[in-house]
Amino acid sequence: MILNKIIIGTRGSLLAVAQAEKVKDMLTEKYKELRKKGIIINGFEDIESINIELKTIVTSGDKDLRDFKKIKGDSQKNLFVKEIEKEMINKTIDFAVHSLKDMPQITPNGLENVCFPLREDNRDVLISKNGKKLEDLLENSRIGTGSTRREAELRTLLNERKDIIIKGIRGNIHTRIRKLHDGEYDAIILAAAGLKRTGLEKNITEYFDENYFMPAPGQGILCIQCRNDDKKIKNLLKIIDNKEVRIMCEAEREFSKIFNGGCHTPIGCSSKIEGENIIIKGVYNYDKKRVFKEIIGNKNDAVKLSQKLAEKIKEEI
Repeated sequence: MILNKIIIGTRGSLLAVAQAEKVKDMLTEKYKELRKKGIIINGFEDIESINIELKTIVTSGDKDLRDFKKIKGDSQKNLFVKEIEKEMINKTIDFAVHSLKDMPQITPNGLENVCFPLREDNRDVLISKNGKKLEDLLENSRIGTGSTRREAELRTLLNERKDIIIKGIRGNIHTRIRKLHDGEYDAIILAAAGLKRTGLEKNITEYFDENYFMPAPGQGILCIQCRNDDKKIKNLLKIIDNKEVRIMCEAEREFSKIFNGGCHTPIGCSSKIEGENIIIKGVYNYDKKRVFKEIIGNKNDAVKLSQKLAEKIKEEI
């Protein structure tokens, strides 16, 4: 027996669709693997194979919002998810695939963030038109970024390069790369994860070390959300959930929450699990000052460690 269609909701950008397709493939392959081993998922006892389809949904964040930067914190992030969450609540989709860094801290009633698959490279990268690294960019080069965090980190790295012009940029990955090649910019800053998921990593000129250019909290992590009363779908999604990624998610989200992190809050956070320990790094930029701290401890205490890390940073702000 084949289960009636399971519908994934996603934004319509090439990156969002690629991410949803990745989740679809992971679920399909893992399900087949478990069935071959005789492992049955609760609610799927008579289901030999699953049929998954994608539904693209236009969100407010996909539109040209001139006042985008005026919106703060979770209200800003809601722009990328609220229409998708509404369809989930209305049961027109079964679950949704989001980029974790786009997710608000507060989840709507009736929904739950249930699955965090393997994490992609969380670093930021430079793509330059002439193949030059950041320190070698020509005089008066224009660098495009739409992120306050990236702009602050850039200014620290550039230090005495007062000639470099940092310009705002909007649009999806392909739009930004096109603007670069059209001559609007000499270089742009993007997330490695998005480039790798869309097969565009060949464009990368330079990877930034997180110690000097901290990624956004949750960067590179996918968040899968569904209705909290849909036990069948929750059981299915558990088969691709990654416990270590979940811990990193909780740690970095806690750090972001403490600083009311939105797309335009100048904070960064990254975490890595080594054995039983987790290493969490955080940065806060203000008034041309960069405060960087890190903390290490048992991974089961990830949230408390993030709180301590934030406290250490606040002491110097």
